[in-house]
Amino acid sequence: MEDLFKKKKRAPLADRMRPRNLEEFVGQNHLLGKNGPIHRALRAGEISSSIFWGPPGTGKTTLARIIAEVRGYRFVAFSAVLSGVNDIRRAIAEAKVSNERTVLFIDEIHRFNKAQQDAFLPYVEDGTIILMGATTENPSFEVISPLLSRTSVYVFYPLSRDEIRTIIDRAIADERGLKEYEPDVPDDVRNYMAEISGGDARVALNIIEFAVLTAGTRGKDVGQAKGKPRKRTVTTERVREIVKELPLIYDKKGEEHYNLISAFIKSLRGSDPDAVVYWLARMLQAGEDPLFIARRMIIFAAEDVGNADPEALTLAVSCKEAVHFVGMPEGFLPLSQTAIYLATAPKSNSALVAYGNALKDVKKYGALPVPLHLRNAPTTLMKKLGYGKGYKYPHRFKGHWVEEEYLPEKLRERRYYFPSTSGKEKGIEMKKKSHKKR
Repeated sequence: MEDLFKKKKRAPLADRMRPRNLEEFVGQNHLLGKNGPIHRALRAGEISSSIFWGPPGTGKTTLARIIAEVRGYRFVAFSAVLSGVNDIRRAIAEAKVSNERTVLFIDEIHRFNKAQQDAFLPYVEDGTIILMGATTENPSFEVISPLLSRTSVYVFYPLSRDEIRTIIDRAIADERGLKEYEPDVPDDVRNYMAEISGGDARVALNIIEFAVLTAGTRGKDVGQAKGKPRKRTVTTERVREIVKELPLIYDKKGEEHYNLISAFIKSLRGSDPDAVVYWLARMLQAGEDPLFIARRMIIFAAEDVGNADPEALTLAVSCKEAVHFVGMPEGFLPLSQTAIYLATAPKSNSALVAYGNALKDVKKYGALPVPLHLRNAPTTLMKKLGYGKGYKYPHRFKGHWVEEEYLPEKLRERRYYFPSTSGKEKGIEMKKKSHKKR
């Protein structure tokens, strides 16, 4: 396999600047710090099969390679996108005949289906290979349980701004990096690049590389040594041009999709309109389906606002129609209006609780008979059998209400709906109490 740490100068900066050892590795201190699990495992010489889970550009592939090198193990890497089971089987066969311990690294292991992942199990169990898989998706859902139970899962976090800044500084000053160009990159520009990189070292290095290679030069050509590059000056304006529409980390079928909608709904429930519009903007900017957001707000209006403000559901449904009619980009307007309304509306989940309470008795007691006085009696026979007998028509009574039993006899003492004291639902409780006094 090609040594990723001996790249030619024409290789991308992100490849040239890959850390060569643990001392150069930046980030993931919770794993590599003095009390970190990987640090302890390396110190004890007990490296086991692992799954590295985290966003792109956080060092998953690099750390796997460094671990193998530290332990003196043979390192074989594959991408689940480009490789198949036959490639893996050949690598396992080579590991069997090799006298070296073999780390088999699978990038994007979540791309392998169940049958492909099953193929690793016997060789992980008998120690033929030390499997290290990298994934950006939640392994709870994307890695089969038998394989998950035989591996340690390590979570990788986005790099902090200071960590990204360290990587940028190193790339500018290192011989493997951009030092030959003598880049003039002020602190504020470096900080800006670190800020917009989203915790992704690869994104940061791609930005600084392109910015330096395409930057304006400073100084005169006169007297300049032949063949020596002129100094490159990078400005914030130039970086902004490069990253005008920097794609946000988002996969409409992946975990981040569920993370963002979860944050949005929880912010609605917590009555925080500022957080609500932030998460809304994050989703829309990343390309989320606006009708998906509208549907979730309709559900929220019934589940979490309910009868504390019955108009919330009407507005949410209208929002869905407005977004569908107007389309994007203007569709953000009804979405934002409705989201703010729902966030600031009084809250009640009594409808959800009431249904859940009733459902428990439905499951517990089954199909209890409908009381005779509540049954419809469209035929003479049914009337003779007592269907509808004794039913009290509420509109014939004062206040359009009369004391009556509407539940099956076995459930006469049950109560499922407990109105909250929020918004208009408080009036429902008062009305119910006043009826009981009659």
